[in-house]
Amino acid sequence: MARIESSREVGVVVRRRSIDNPWIDHMWSPVMILDEVPATAQWTVLSTEADATIYYAGSASIDLFSSDTANYRDNLADGAPLIWVALRRQDGGPELELTKVTADPTEGEAMFESGCDVIGTVPMPPDVASWIAAFVDQFHVERVFHKRKRDRAGGDRQRMPEGSPDKGTDRT
Repeated sequence: MARIESSREVGVVVRRRSIDNPWIDHMWSPVMILDEVPATAQWTVLSTEADATIYYAGSASIDLFSSDTANYRDNLADGAPLIWVALRRQDGGPELELTKVTADPTEGEAMFESGCDVIGTVPMPPDVASWIAAFVDQFHVERVFHKRKRDRAGGDRQRMPEGSPDKGTDRT
């Protein structure tokens, strides 16, 4: 079966919050996904508070694949579907780069192990949820789980015939 792909551009809003910590002075976190990309430059300050600044980080693409429809369906069925956002420091500096936005919970969890500097979840906008639900309805195929049987022909030591030499033992 061919992988059907669909893609949608969304806007990403993040927060830089001051924290009281001896090792770092601030923390980044995603705040929301905009279902449409605004005509705003990347890293535009949207609001400033005493200890936090909200930025429009830029646009990113949410990509959907027919092979992952079960994951999207599970995310939607949860009742509070999420979008995962990953940002990485550019060349070790203070600047952040928006690296990935996904609706796939499995891919989102894998991002936590990928070494990105900032990873978080935000609520999925209703328009994006409707788009993903339509994709799942169109392309999801329920796959039957087949339990594999163990292949015992591959040198199972317990089933070696009597008199067969066993490497590593001295038979003198």
